[in-house]
Amino acid sequence: MYGIALWNGLERRVATTTNFRVSPPGGLEEIDVSSQRAVSLYEIIRDDIISGRLKPNERLVVADLAERLGTSTNPVREALQLLRGEGFVVFSPNRGARVRPIDHDFVRNIYEISALIEPALTRWFVGMATDADIAELERIQRLIEENNFVDPVLHSGLDVQFHTVVYQRHYNRHAAEIWWKHREVLRAVNQRFNYTLARRSQVIREHREMIQFVKSGEADKAAEVVARHVEGSGRHLLEQMRAYDAARAG
Repeated sequence: MYGIALWNGLERRVATTTNFRVSPPGGLEEIDVSSQRAVSLYEIIRDDIISGRLKPNERLVVADLAERLGTSTNPVREALQLLRGEGFVVFSPNRGARVRPIDHDFVRNIYEISALIEPALTRWFVGMATDADIAELERIQRLIEENNFVDPVLHSGLDVQFHTVVYQRHYNRHAAEIWWKHREVLRAVNQRFNYTLARRSQVIREHREMIQFVKSGEADKAAEVVARHVEGSGRHLLEQMRAYDAARAG
């Protein structure tokens, strides 16, 4: 009940934050989802991939998935295209769709790319940030601290909104698109795990430092904080994945 009340209390304030939506990078067609059913199937299949119920490199046969999920084939095809756009599914000529392994290498590679992109986006933002941008960062950070990781789904959404304020207006749309797609993948994987107390403290501290450097116009220092923030997030998730795998093997 507390989590529901907390969400209801914060939701109205979160709703005014700009929703960041970008088109897929070149080479990935824009997917026109024709039904809510396709979105629901996308979430079900994505969760099956992340949880391991669908095994790495397992073939995804549209007809079989439709039968198992009690639906027609069209929304399944749409769901697989959405998953392709986020990197959970790969398509091969004459072989169809298969599950991309969500393993340590996959997560490490995403974080290494993010550690290059996000500081550059942040450095540019500091030179362009308005008082309204800073006020929005502070508003979202207050909501993050009020939630205090009690509701992990809410925290995840607020964290994305915080960084969206920084990245959404950058002129390099390709870089912003890469960040967005990688962020969505990592957000989904992160939902399997809890934040350690140490990581919670680091997130709050790094967000505060970033806001302070944006206020003071210190672009390089803000970029350094974001680089540390991304690298810390990557280490934390990889450690959680290793501990989970060890517990299963033991």
